[in-house]
Amino acid sequence: MGFSRSLIINGGWGLAAGLVMFVFASSAHADSNDYPTASRADYVIACMAANGNTREALLKCSCAIDTIASLMPYSHYEQAETALSLQAGGGVGGRVGLFRDPPQIKAVIEELRKAQAEANLQCR
Repeated sequence: MGFSRSLIINGGWGLAAGLVMFVFASSAHADSNDYPTASRADYVIACMAANGNTREALLKCSCAIDTIASLMPYSHYEQAETALSLQAGGGVGGRVGLFRDPPQIKAVIEELRKAQAEANLQCR
């Protein structure tokens, strides 16, 4: 309460209106970028491990997950990562076809691969 009052008293209505616009714009951006921090960190850690654990790898890997997040919703990313993980590990009881064959799974894996290709181009 004191914060908004001091803005109106000290900064005028224009500053308060600007702050309100910024808050609404920020929350709209956050909704479209719904990747949890832990998922981003997991991606960066695995990517860095595969690319030498250097400062350069950190920058490229964090750029890559940001690019992927801008291109596909987290729900699709999560589905693709789960399917790829299960494929690599042999699936549940060796039933890897359950995570390879359905069209929806193929579609999200392809979406992830396209987003990764775009990230490779943007994050050099």
